Amino acid sequence: MIQTYRFQHIGQLIWLSLFGRWMFVLLVPWFVPTISYLLIGDPYFASISNFILGTLMVLSMTILAFIPHDWAAQYIAQKYPSIHSSLKRAAYTALSFCVLTGVYVTAYGLLIIRFRPLNAQLDAEKMVNVYLFELLAILLLTCLYEVNYSLRKWKEIKTNKEAIKKAGLQGQLQSLKSQVNPHFLFNSLNTLSALIHDEPARAEQFVDEMAKVYRYLLQTNQHELTTLSTEIRFIKSYYHLLRTRYDSGLELVIQVSDSALNKYIPPLTLQLLVENAVKHNTILEKKPLLIEITSLEDDQLQVRNNLLEKSTPVKSTKLGLANIEAKYKLLSDRQPIIGLGDDHFTVLLPLLTQNPENQ
Repeated sequence: MIQTYRFQHIGQLIWLSLFGRWMFVLLVPWFVPTISYLLIGDPYFASISNFILGTLMVLSMTILAFIPHDWAAQYIAQKYPSIHSSLKRAAYTALSFCVLTGVYVTAYGLLIIRFRPLNAQLDAEKMVNVYLFELLAILLLTCLYEVNYSLRKWKEIKTNKEAIKKAGLQGQLQSLKSQVNPHFLFNSLNTLSALIHDEPARAEQFVDEMAKVYRYLLQTNQHELTTLSTEIRFIKSYYHLLRTRYDSGLELVIQVSDSALNKYIPPLTLQLLVENAVKHNTILEKKPLLIEITSLEDDQLQVRNNLLEKSTPVKSTKLGLANIEAKYKLLSDRQPIIGLGDDHFTVLLPLLTQNPENQ
């Protein structure tokens, strides 16, 4: 993800740089002649040669001045990339432009006053007009940079939200595909049938938990993130169905701190990991499959299960893990860490501190 972020960041800088060049092309036709007249005075229009030489001189000065302005704008955009930082970004951009412009204009002005190229009439009094005009140009340039950046950022956010919704839909379809199928329904109904006859109270509870599972599966992907507490309530209902079926062959241990419960994760993340563990391991009462969900420091959640190899391994499509990774790539710079050891399969999930829907 860090590498992906760097590529995206480089792309942003390239875009800003190209935009800066196009902006320069748009500003040159009116900016260079105007500032040339302010710096040189009436001799600028005294002859065609003066006009051409004066324009080329000021154009060269403008190019040299524009490059650090563009670099400054790129650096500030990198430092304050959020669309919510528009005022701060614009203020720092304008301030940096004022400093850079002040240095360049003062240096060029002193050189012109000293050497009088093309019989320039510039003096200290006329420099005030130059500074006022440059201030106007700075305000315009800052507005153009900020409007362009904000529009591009808004499009980027909109695109990401659409991608998140698409990933959420894929997750929902994947969950429904793996759960609402004849095999799952047959096992669930078979378990329910046995309970109705032997343990009607447990059968009633089984139906309640089954309803909670399907309700969550159908509704939860309307959101990009869900609180860990909500996801854990769901996984307990889901585990109840599995436990009723596998009895003591399956164990789930949840050790999550109160502070972690208010953090966010993509919905159905835990369900996909639990389902993955059940799918790829043998479940026996004498040697149970143990799934542990534990909150760690640095806002991380560890989901771990022991490895109990099946005699006939199930072919993995890795769609569940890929779906989790895809969501995190869109939602955060922090990514899940997947580890396969000799005895355990472990996934470290970043716990997010803010829901993007509320930003």
